[in-house]
Amino acid sequence: MSRLPSLARASLATRLLVAALLVILISLPLAGLGLAHHFRVSTTAAFDERLEALLNVVIVEVRYDEVEQRLLHERSLGDPRFDRVFSGWYWQVSDGGERVLVSRSLWDQRLPVQGASGPEVRDVTGPRGVPLRLIERDIRLAPLEGPLHVGVALSREALDAELAGFTRLLALSLLGLALLLLGALAIQVRWALAPLRRLQADLRDVENGEAERLDTRLPAELSRLAGAINAVLARDRRLMERARHAAGNLAHALKTPVSVLYTQADGLEEPQRQRMQAELKRLDEAVRHHLARASAAGDAGLHRPSRCLEVLAPVLAGLGRLAERRGIRLSHALPEAMTVRMDPQDLQELVGNLLENALRWADSRVILAGHSEAGGSWLEVEDDGPGMSEAQRQQAMARGARLDEVRSGSGLGLAIVADLVALHGGSLSLGRSRLGGLAVRVWLPTRPLTEAGPPDRQDG
Repeated sequence: MSRLPSLARASLATRLLVAALLVILISLPLAGLGLAHHFRVSTTAAFDERLEALLNVVIVEVRYDEVEQRLLHERSLGDPRFDRVFSGWYWQVSDGGERVLVSRSLWDQRLPVQGASGPEVRDVTGPRGVPLRLIERDIRLAPLEGPLHVGVALSREALDAELAGFTRLLALSLLGLALLLLGALAIQVRWALAPLRRLQADLRDVENGEAERLDTRLPAELSRLAGAINAVLARDRRLMERARHAAGNLAHALKTPVSVLYTQADGLEEPQRQRMQAELKRLDEAVRHHLARASAAGDAGLHRPSRCLEVLAPVLAGLGRLAERRGIRLSHALPEAMTVRMDPQDLQELVGNLLENALRWADSRVILAGHSEAGGSWLEVEDDGPGMSEAQRQQAMARGARLDEVRSGSGLGLAIVADLVALHGGSLSLGRSRLGGLAVRVWLPTRPLTEAGPPDRQDG
């Protein structure tokens, strides 16, 4: 199961958006809670002020009839809901005993009585379980000796509905604001990171061999970075070119002395002549080997893709004639559209050495095959010769081993192949051919400058 990429490896845009999302998820809910609390407090305070005004009206109109010895309320409060039964609008005056005066809306029900010297507001449950907001206080009314308890209660349904509506509207508004902020931040991040995307595209062009330098028409910070990278690229090209020329000049300078020594060795007597010629042969192979390495040590990974069939056509034609003279059938199975990221000269050098080695050991047949897949391309050369044992293949692929010490006569070509493959970020493997001989498989990645291993592949 694939794992989600960790935030430590996330892109800059992802990091910025995640950071903005965290700020929004923390700040907007806190702001929403603050606004909702402030609205609840202010709305409830306004509701309580209305209750207190009604309470004062009730208190002003309360009278005590000494003749009938009962409480009277001389005027209506001006709202018909106090006269409608169980409307949720109630008032009540009582002395805590038998003297009780209530609004018509209470009918046979009573509000809970709780002594209070000053106006006090609390939530209670009224008739039929309706939540009420109750304000109450005690007053003195002559000629009564004890205090009267006066209370006014209004249903909380309107208040709660107003609070719920505001909370819903606030939540929707904050959600819309969050989406708007995220959209604006995404646009801002995309605009701000556009120079980085241009720099990335320029790097990809350089890697693909489509450009030699980065565009420095960027913001000041990135412009200096692109200029520094261009300077490094130019210096590396100069150093590689100088190294190539130096190695080539050294190799060519050694050719003449080696040829003279060959001539002089012919005049020696045995066994000195044979030993001298053997040493000169080793020296000549070393010169040719390092000359080939120097010519191949170019801008690995900075080349455009090369079409295999088109580049290898001269090699296949030349070695095909050599194979005919030796009675060997050389065939290939390369897709026409197959490409590899390698300098054409290096590709010819690589495949040419593999085919020459196979022709040297084959009995009657050599096959060159290849195909492309995700991440790179495979090249495979098989022959029907004696091949290598498992121990010889392991020794040849061991770290630091020289292939020419494992299989005489094939070491130089395979060593050059190994150097070229390593230079281009690929891998080389030896196995048993389906024809019975040796199979040399080369994996060349599509992006040589990116660390990536070859896919698993079973020997044929």
